Amino acid sequence: MSESWRNKGLELVRKTILAKEDASKFFPDTMTRVSDLVGYTTKVVSALEQFQECVRYLNTRRSRGSIITDISGEDDLQDVIFLMLRPWISDLTPENPTDRVAARYVITDFLSKELNTVIEAKFVRDKRHGREISKELNDDIEMYKNHPNCLQLVFFVYDPDALIPDVSSLRGQISGIRRYNGKTLNVYCIVKP
Repeated sequence: MSESWRNKGLELVRKTILAKEDASKFFPDTMTRVSDLVGYTTKVVSALEQFQECVRYLNTRRSRGSIITDISGEDDLQDVIFLMLRPWISDLTPENPTDRVAARYVITDFLSKELNTVIEAKFVRDKRHGREISKELNDDIEMYKNHPNCLQLVFFVYDPDALIPDVSSLRGQISGIRRYNGKTLNVYCIVKP
C-alpha cells in the first residue's frame, strides 16, 4: 500500500470520526446506527480486499489443473462477489432494479437495505475502458447520491490486465466522504488484482 493511499485512508477515518462527533450532539441514536454501518462496511471492504486470494485458492486447491472460477466478464465477477459476501450480509440482493433516480432507472449490482450499502462491480474490458473508468464511477456516484438506501457506496473494480493507467489516482479521486444536501455518502474504491 502506497504512503499516499494510506494517508488518504487515515484522513477518511479522521473525517468520519469528526462528522460522527458533530452529528451525535444532535442525533445520538441515529449516530450509533451510522457508526455501526461504517464499521460493517469497513469489514465488507476488507473482505473484498482478499478477492484475489479467494479466486487463487479456488483455482488451485484440489482442482487438478482445471479452473473453477474463470472471470472473463462482469457477470462472472458479480457471481464471485456474491459468494464472498452473502454469508455475512443476509439481505444482499443481486442486480436490484431500483427506483427512478436522476431521471433514469438504475440497476444496482448489489444492495443491502439493512446496511444502506450499494456495491458496484466493474470489470475493465479494454484499454479504453481502463482510461474512462473514472468517469463511469463518477457518473454512478451522481446517481447513487439520491438513492434512498445508499449511505455507503463500494466500488469493486477488477482490472485483470492492469489497464487502468494510474490506480492510486483513481482511488484518490473516488474514495472519500461526500455531502449532498445534508446527506453523507461514504464512497470506497477497491481495485484488484
